[in-house]
Order: sequence, then C-alpha cells, then structure tokens
Amino acid sequence: MFRSTTILGLRKDGVIVMGGDGQVTLGETIVKKGAKKVKRLYEGKVLAGFAGSVADALTLFDKFERYLINSKGDIIKAATDLTKEWRQDKILRQLEAMLVVMDKEHSLIISGKGDVIEPDDGIVSIGSGSAYAYAASRALLRYSNLTAEEIVVNSLKIVSEICIYTNDNLTIEVLK
Repeated sequence: MFRSTTILGLRKDGVIVMGGDGQVTLGETIVKKGAKKVKRLYEGKVLAGFAGSVADALTLFDKFERYLINSKGDIIKAATDLTKEWRQDKILRQLEAMLVVMDKEHSLIISGKGDVIEPDDGIVSIGSGSAYAYAASRALLRYSNLTAEEIVVNSLKIVSEICIYTNDNLTIEVLK
C-alpha cells in the first residue's frame, strides 16, 4: 500500500468521474497541498490517476499513453502491455507507483506486480485511503441520489477526515 494519496474513480448513469487529493508528503511531513494526480490522456478520452512516487508515476503515465496510442485507445491492451514491460524491465521494476485508468467502457487498477484488475462494480481506488474511498463511494452509490461527481467529491472529503496522507484539495475529472 502506498502511503501517499487517495485516487477514486467510478461510473454512474453513463458518467465517468475520477478524483484525487492534492497532498504530497515526505516522510511524516506535508510538503505540498495542491498536487494534481489525476489527468486526461488520449485526446481527453481516458482518465488516469496515480499513487506513489511522482517521478515514477509520470514515467508510467508517459509509457501508458504511448501504449494507448499504439493500441488505438484500447486501455486493456495498453495496460497489459505496460505491465509486461514494467515486470520485465530491470529499471521499471523498481518504480513505486500504481495507476488507475478509466474510459467509457473500462475501469482498471494497474500495478507493478503485473496486476491489471477490472473491478466488477466499476469503482477503482488506490492509495493510502483507498479502502475508505471505496467504502464511502459504495455506500453513497447504494443509499443516495447523488451524481457520480458528487459521490467522488463527498467520498474523498470523507477520506480526508480519516487518512492523514489525504487532504481535501481535490482534482476532479469527468467524462460524459
């Protein structure tokens, strides 16, 4: 588990939303409050977020986007190709980060251990507060009439009240 952030993505009523907090820690110290850990890739058609080392995650974003372009936007193929390289390359194997990616059809969690996981419920979460974010979003999906964006925002705010590695300075991206 990365003690670094919380990223949450979900889909509801044809809307795909991903959000992340902005806190960067160095050991036990907060060094930045407004980092952007969620971004759009592939002409804005794919949402991606990271947890872990920033430099490592940016390397993985670049590699993932190259695979995404080569696969003409197929995020499953791009994720599989990335994890193959990630596992086989001696340098990449040392990277300490995880990714979540979403498009109009798929929600994936990608790790350096070779994982490409597509949860059954379309909710993806990574980082130190991921279990809290997952629980909050499932409860809000089940027991409220909130929009997808409202669920992500409220879930991440709940996490920021519990997880010391997550703040409430959020970046939210929406695909409709």
